[in-house]
Amino acid sequence: MPENSSRTRWPALAVVCAGMLMVILDGSITTVALPAIQADLHVGPAGLAWVVDAYVVAFGGLLLLAGRLGDLLGRRRVYLAGIAAFTAASVLCGLATGPATLIAARFLQGVGGATASAVGLGMVVALFPDPAERAKAFGVVGFTGAAGASLGQVLGGVLTAGLGWHWIFLINLPIGAAAVLAGRRLLADDRGPGLGAGADAPGAALVTGGLMLGVYTIVEGGPAGWTSARTLATGAAALVLLAAFLRRQARAATPLLPLRILARRTTALANLVQILMLAALFGFQILLALYLQQVQHYSALATGLAMLPAALTIAAVSLLLAARTIARIGERRTLLLGLALLTVGIALLTRLPAGHLNYAADVLPTLLGAAGFGLAATALTALGMADARPEDAGLLSGLLNTTQQVGAALGVAVLTALAAGRGTGGFHLAFGTGAALLLAAFLLALALPRHRGAAPAGEPAAEPPALVHG
Repeated sequence: MPENSSRTRWPALAVVCAGMLMVILDGSITTVALPAIQADLHVGPAGLAWVVDAYVVAFGGLLLLAGRLGDLLGRRRVYLAGIAAFTAASVLCGLATGPATLIAARFLQGVGGATASAVGLGMVVALFPDPAERAKAFGVVGFTGAAGASLGQVLGGVLTAGLGWHWIFLINLPIGAAAVLAGRRLLADDRGPGLGAGADAPGAALVTGGLMLGVYTIVEGGPAGWTSARTLATGAAALVLLAAFLRRQARAATPLLPLRILARRTTALANLVQILMLAALFGFQILLALYLQQVQHYSALATGLAMLPAALTIAAVSLLLAARTIARIGERRTLLLGLALLTVGIALLTRLPAGHLNYAADVLPTLLGAAGFGLAATALTALGMADARPEDAGLLSGLLNTTQQVGAALGVAVLTALAAGRGTGGFHLAFGTGAALLLAAFLLALALPRHRGAAPAGEPAAEPPALVHG
């Protein structure tokens, strides 16, 4: 297939974002339907948790491997395979008549979601070699994330109430089918060098096992107890596997994750900042929803509508202001500005009342301050992909998505544990901890290079691929 021209780049980006939207949408839409699933399938509390956790474990564990496979086999091929697998698994979820089938299908959804998501940012880098256009494209990606999060909560309530919980999964069928058909037509084909150029099978087994076990430890740490024998054992096993993976990468002839990637200052700091930022913000999203329902007795639909200003603000800033701000003051300063807004916004929630809530005074300022995420996420994505070379774009995309999932899982597990059983004071403690995480992210971001420079010594400067990868 010929190269994508400038005229077809934006339609191609729309295809990539459609797949991302479907995957992101599924993350928030499922949580609203959990009570209906529990009642219909007679699922116990542990089984109900695994309706969510099976997806998270597969998704978080496979991102790094999927990103590398995209570099080796061709990102278009891997992306379309992931969307097809995710769509098929969604149908299985919608047709499930028992908890075991649903949990297994959710795991397969995580596999497909990881496969598609891991190469998404790499495709954006390939589509838009010009820095100004790329910043706009990353703004569209940020808008897609915010739209998926906001639509998920509202759409989940509407579909569950009107048609039944099965339709929160079946709705993915037309979206996924359209994304695959449009992707085959709009995304230029690319041929990677093949598995022989970096198919480190033992390394792949080590990192996938380590990440899956690590995510499992995080999501189960709260219910099982952070100091329980099971949590300590699985956590230690995850660390051993990941340490063995890094040791192998230093010695393998064709490593899955060349350690030069982690040695890049911008790449390493961007991923560390992302872990801290996502830990605070995903925890904030869950905790504020719990506070509104448990303390203020909001309904599920009222809670979703109450949270909507944050999603709309993030979407507007991502789409309309982030690229312009980056062009004017640079990625580093844009990231710092976004993190500062977020830190102040989350810190304000430590004043939430136990009694009557004044939504406009107590909650709305924080939700409007979430505009900082639109700035920070766009800048962080640009920084995380700044050193992408053609052969590494999928790997860097997978790495950035992996740290996002690890941060999100860690934040939800730790912050909800801090809030549990302590009333309003527990929420104050959790929100204060989230603000501290964002402050730490801000301090780390200060160490980022002021200006994006040349590639590290001994490495050629990044060159965008000639073809659009998918």
